[in-house]
Amino acid sequence: MFESLSEKLESIFKRLRSRGLLKEEDVDSALKEVRLALLEADVNFRVVKDFIQKVKEKAVGKEVLESLTPGQQVIKIVNDELCSLLGGTNSRIQLSPNLPTVIMMVGLHGSGKTTTSAKLAMFFKKEGRRPMLAAADLQRPAAIDQLVILGSQIDVPVFHSKGIKDPVELCRESVKKARLDARDILILDTAGRLHIDESLMAELKRIKDVVSPKEIIFVADAMTGQDAVNTAKNFNEHIGIDGIILTKMDGDARGGAAISIRSVTDKPIKFIGVGEKVEMLEPFHPGRIASRILGMGDVLSLIEQAQKTFEQKEAEKLEEKILGETFTFDDLKEQMKKIRGMGSLENILSMMPGFNKMKGLKVDEKEFVRTEAIINSMTPAERRNHNLLNGSRRKRIAIGSGTTAADVNRVVKQYVELKKMLKMFKGGKGFKLPKFLPF
Repeated sequence: MFESLSEKLESIFKRLRSRGLLKEEDVDSALKEVRLALLEADVNFRVVKDFIQKVKEKAVGKEVLESLTPGQQVIKIVNDELCSLLGGTNSRIQLSPNLPTVIMMVGLHGSGKTTTSAKLAMFFKKEGRRPMLAAADLQRPAAIDQLVILGSQIDVPVFHSKGIKDPVELCRESVKKARLDARDILILDTAGRLHIDESLMAELKRIKDVVSPKEIIFVADAMTGQDAVNTAKNFNEHIGIDGIILTKMDGDARGGAAISIRSVTDKPIKFIGVGEKVEMLEPFHPGRIASRILGMGDVLSLIEQAQKTFEQKEAEKLEEKILGETFTFDDLKEQMKKIRGMGSLENILSMMPGFNKMKGLKVDEKEFVRTEAIINSMTPAERRNHNLLNGSRRKRIAIGSGTTAADVNRVVKQYVELKKMLKMFKGGKGFKLPKFLPF
């Protein structure tokens, strides 16, 4: 996420920080480079122009240029303006006092609208709400089947066509069904097209008039850049939208859509999709995203992700095992599964400050698979006591897991080193396992 843009900005600001004193021409030169980096990241050119102008007005002031750390002051101004450009504060979906809260999902084919509808339902379910999905895309039977499958995976009911051929009628009936079943949130997965046309907009307007949704959410593929921004603008002009969800943000190295779309549409980004799994939907926090773009990490989001994955009681149980020195290969495998449940390793590590500076560091997701296969090939006794793992046993485990003896030796070595490290922490005064960490 934002990888190429972050690298360029980090390089620009590194040079700026290295200078003791700054002149106005130094700031001008740096901002020209920032401008070019933003344009190369596919940020709307008017947005870039306004952004650079606002930063320059504040950055060339006497109190900045003559301060003890002028370079850091300029970076702070860029961070503040970037945060403002992204929306300033986190914007949540507004809930209706009269149940159900109807959320109408709109967007073009291929934006990830159906999957995002399920992700949003999952998000609300974790908050203790009772969501229901409605498959209102009658143009594409596969979309109905997809939503039904996703609904069954997350245990959320899906209202779908039972002889109803009019999407407006289906949406009306889904509202009645949601009220009857005491569902407090109804998410309408409406039809899309390959491009905007009159029939699509007419259909969406009719649905809007009949069900009066509390919020209309536009779903856009972040990787389409300015196409996503222009499409969002068109949807807003035709039917009016209340917010935006950007999908595939984990694959968007440039970030042009995320930076431009709020300013162009004047509508907030409410969530971002950061992976294919149904739980990989994050609330959009402008300040945190600005920090990530500038290479400062996003520790708060990392902690929140870990807290969702690692239950308090499980952490306490793990702590007891560490204190009692009974941490086994089974425990290691369980913690690995939980880490993977937080999302891709690339995304997790990108939240850590300075990660973008680690040039050439590659994250091998397959390493988890190999390690789990090796542990699965051990006997219960071997998992409990690594001292049993002699040469012949390790050779058997390698054959059983489809790996090499070197792979098995490496996993055992890492496990032993981890136990030593945990034992060392245990020896410290007032040892307490951080509740948001996997080990």
